[in-house]
Amino acid sequence: MSGDKPEERRRLVRAPTRGDAAGRGMGHQRLKTAEQRTLSSQQWLERQLNDPFVKAAKAKGYRSRAAFKLTEIDDRHHLIRGGARVIDLGCAPGGWLQVALERGAGAVVGVDLLPVDPVPGAQIVQGDFTEPGMGERLLAMLGGPPDLVMSDMAPNTSGHRQTDHLRIVGLIEMAADFAIGSLKPGGAFVAKAFQGGETAEVVKRLKASFDHVRHVKPKASRADSSELFLVATGFRGRD
Repeated sequence: MSGDKPEERRRLVRAPTRGDAAGRGMGHQRLKTAEQRTLSSQQWLERQLNDPFVKAAKAKGYRSRAAFKLTEIDDRHHLIRGGARVIDLGCAPGGWLQVALERGAGAVVGVDLLPVDPVPGAQIVQGDFTEPGMGERLLAMLGGPPDLVMSDMAPNTSGHRQTDHLRIVGLIEMAADFAIGSLKPGGAFVAKAFQGGETAEVVKRLKASFDHVRHVKPKASRADSSELFLVATGFRGRD
């Protein structure tokens, strides 16, 4: 349930330029044909063609540009450690799973409503994280408490702004509750949120359980997007 479309999805120091392998010699590209496409679809496809992170993802074999969001967050906050146990909520199409394994995670489990092609080294469940018992199932597959819980979940939109907003906040709350209830002491949590979202209560709860809680907007998040990420590190453990 990631916000990136499936066609989209170490370390990136800066966005690739025209001279990089991902886009060498390529200027602004336009669609050759607009037949049977809506205006919004044409605009999205043209943006994809000219997005340096989309080009870089293809060059590196990542399944979406979202992989670069996690690499930048990890570069800053060192979430993925060698041998770490990691759970990825909303893992489709698998870019974050790839990054976690690439950076040395020892056990990785992901879940998503959508089918996800196998990622060597990761265990993937097609299912609804919000279903009763799913959290326990993921922990059993992982073989122990996670060092990192990450969530790129986003709900299916209804078109009703307030309803969609409440769904987004609800998913963030559920992911945070799962992290607080399952992480090892010293563990970390990262989740997609949105600017202007009513996440104050979630942030308050995270601050009560983690040493540091921050809002981060990676360079790979488009400038015109309200997307940002909550990053909580230094889990203090449960009472």
